[in-house]
Amino acid sequence: MSPRQHFDAEWLRLRESVDHRSRSSDLLLPLQTDWLTYGWSRILDLGSGTGSNLRYLAPRIATDQEWTLIDSDASLLAAVDIPEGVQGIRCVHGDLADEGINLIKETDLVTGSALLDLVSHAWLERLVCAVETARCGVLFGLTYSGDLQWFHVNTHDTDHSETRPLPDDHSDDTLVRQALNQHQLLDKGLGPALGPTASAVAETLFKAAGYRTWHRPSPWRLGSGDSRLVRRLLSTWEAAALEIEPSTEAHRIREWADRRREKVDSGRFSLVVEHLDLLALPPDRQVV
Repeated sequence: MSPRQHFDAEWLRLRESVDHRSRSSDLLLPLQTDWLTYGWSRILDLGSGTGSNLRYLAPRIATDQEWTLIDSDASLLAAVDIPEGVQGIRCVHGDLADEGINLIKETDLVTGSALLDLVSHAWLERLVCAVETARCGVLFGLTYSGDLQWFHVNTHDTDHSETRPLPDDHSDDTLVRQALNQHQLLDKGLGPALGPTASAVAETLFKAAGYRTWHRPSPWRLGSGDSRLVRRLLSTWEAAALEIEPSTEAHRIREWADRRREKVDSGRFSLVVEHLDLLALPPDRQVV
């Protein structure tokens, strides 16, 4: 990722299990079909961090994988945990705007997780052009799509309890969500970010290039077992809202965050954060 958007290893560790359970498994079958049909083996993971996307995808596709992981944070690359049975891993310390795009020509499949909402339209156009030239596939997971909703849970068992939307902070939830979505549009290092529109914009661009596309929801469904992650989210959302909203709303935003922390501490909550997964595959072609 770029120097302006830093993700520490603790944050990546907190979200990994949630990311993996949230991904859309519907996209694996068409991906596997093309993988085997065209004899693919080379995978480029953009903004790889410590390798969460590698650990998710490697066991779910055919063998004979050659991975290239690229990130601008050398410390994250140094902490990559390679899953058992995977060989041929190359880590590249570089920028997605330069090395990231240039590496696509050596690739069969481009992947990225929680990435598209951070990139600009101009960068995405460059990526689509490079992908089309290389005739490779693309799988982007967990792109934030702009909606989140809190629920009250009557007991600590979020899997079996009846839930209902919390009525008490509805207007404040809307205020923070709108501020967060506006903050998502700020430059994260690759130009003005696409934010919640990113996955839809990417699908449109790939379709225009003649690609076959699949778009599936991959929501985070968080409960009391994810409290550490949710507390981290609350701090991030509070800071983003304070940055966007006028100072007259600061007290309201801080009170909102405090009330939500109390709810998280009680364990009587669930939270849905909407994301989308996008698969784009080249036009059908005759196998030689």
